[in-house]
Amino acid sequence: MNAEAARRAGLRRLFRRPPWENAATAVIALGVFMLMQPFALWLYSHSFVVILAGTIGFVIVSHFPEE
Repeated sequence: MNAEAARRAGLRRLFRRPPWENAATAVIALGVFMLMQPFALWLYSHSFVVILAGTIGFVIVSHFPEE
């Protein structure tokens, strides 16, 4: 295995779908929590941006290889 193949294998391992999909789902869940909590107006006012970032991240990650 030459250096280029090792680098590609490392990048492929880094950009696998399941861990990134879980992270994007967690960001969406955080945004929903921020939207539904009654304590802090700052959290409520930024919840849409967090949900949008998680959704865009999920769409991007859905194009990553499965394994």
